[in-house]
Amino acid sequence: MNKIDIMNERTIGTLMDFMGIRFTAFGDDWLEATMPINERTCTPAKIGHGGALMALAESVGSSLSFLNIDMEKQDVRGLEIKGNHLKAATGTVTARATLLHKGRTTHVCEIKIRNENGDLVNVSQMTNIVINRK
Repeated sequence: MNKIDIMNERTIGTLMDFMGIRFTAFGDDWLEATMPINERTCTPAKIGHGGALMALAESVGSSLSFLNIDMEKQDVRGLEIKGNHLKAATGTVTARATLLHKGRTTHVCEIKIRNENGDLVNVSQMTNIVINRK
C-alpha cells in the first residue's frame, strides 16, 4: 500500500472522511488533497464554507508534517493556522501544502487552495509542533 492510500485509510470515520477530503499526490516537501463543495461543505448560498476550507487547509498541512516525522516515535499537533479567503469556491477544490520550514520541533507550511479552473480561492499558513510519543 502506498503512502497516499495509507493517508486516506487513516481518515476513515473522521471529519476529513465526512467532508470528502481525499489525498491525491505528494512529494518530499508537499502534499495535495481534494474536497468537493457540496451539502456538507457549503454555505446556504451554495459556495464553499470558509470553515470547511480552513478544515481542508489544516488537514493537508498537518498531514504533510505527519509524513515528515518518524511516525513510530513522534506525532504532530497544530499550533496555529491563519488563512485568507480570496474567491468563492465551487465544484471540487484542491489544496496543496508546501513545507516552508522543517525544524526539529516545528514545521511551517503554506497551503494554497484552488478551484477547478486553477483560481486561488484560499491561501493559508500553518505552524505544527512535533512531539515525542509516550
